[in-house]
Amino acid sequence: MSLTDAIGRKLLFSLDPETAHGVSITALRCGLPVGCKSRHDERLRVRLCGLDFPNPLGMAAGYDKNAEVPDALLGLGFGFAEVGTVTPLAQPGNPRPRIFRLTADDAVINRLGFNNEGHDAALRRLEARKARAGIVGVNIGANKDSADRIADYELGVKRFAPLASYLTANISSPNTPGLRNMQAREQLAELLSRVMAAREAAAARPPVFLKIAPDLVEAELEDIAAEVLASGIDGVIVSNTTISRPPLKSGAVAAETGGLSGKVLFGRSTTVLARMRRLLGPEIAIVGVGGVDSAETALEKIRAGADLVQLYTGMIFAGPSLPGRVVSGMSAALEREGVGSVRDLRDSALDQWAAKPL
Repeated sequence: MSLTDAIGRKLLFSLDPETAHGVSITALRCGLPVGCKSRHDERLRVRLCGLDFPNPLGMAAGYDKNAEVPDALLGLGFGFAEVGTVTPLAQPGNPRPRIFRLTADDAVINRLGFNNEGHDAALRRLEARKARAGIVGVNIGANKDSADRIADYELGVKRFAPLASYLTANISSPNTPGLRNMQAREQLAELLSRVMAAREAAAARPPVFLKIAPDLVEAELEDIAAEVLASGIDGVIVSNTTISRPPLKSGAVAAETGGLSGKVLFGRSTTVLARMRRLLGPEIAIVGVGGVDSAETALEKIRAGADLVQLYTGMIFAGPSLPGRVVSGMSAALEREGVGSVRDLRDSALDQWAAKPL
């Protein structure tokens, strides 16, 4: 961690987590000089779903919920940024406090509940930056009190397809009651059918990804994989936060309800990723998320079957220079290993990870 990152962390950690998050968004929006952008390396370029990613590291959804700073995030060194989750109508989310740092574990528990300003606010901001370069995905969700949650996803596709590099249907947050039930096969089949029909009816047809939870058993993964293959969607993001509680060092705060993210999620999320790669085969795109906080963990996701990786919680603890350091570290690793392209590493540890217990 750089001195600047260390000072910034001390300042932000003196604030409650949600206030600190707002301060970091404001800093990026104001153009403060943070982070350290990595040097371009052609070996890190990934061509996937018709998109050219300058490197395989992305900012996960959940940080820039309202599409306020996607270009600033790209400026930190990310190869792509995913904004959202965005719901049709603005909603406040769950009562505060709802974010908890588990500092001893480099982890976070959140129960935010899709707090966001709604479609209209995000659309205005994305419309204002549409002439700019850079891959910006939009993560879409359903309002908590929606009478037809699948219709909310259809509307998200219709409204954001002209502006999004790709779309992600997020049905895996543990903080909206009943949302994860949409991962069950019958509901998932209807969701994917209607989402893909909405994409086909749109004037622009960006790739569509499905974001799933890590808290799934093999039979559930098999059902999801079967519906993904039948639907024609482009890829899967593995995974969201976990409601499980592995051994943690952080005391009473570890008992808070919500989704757990960070270093402790790496093992399970990577095993689920490898299992999904086995089930989906080599062609479907997979984005690996969960516990990425270094070049080594990012590359291990790729070895386990990911085409791209994302992080968020790692940056809370390591600071805004983390993406630049990760990308530079990936370049250095390719140099050491004599690898001509990061794509050549994919699946090289698939068997080992897929064999691990869930």
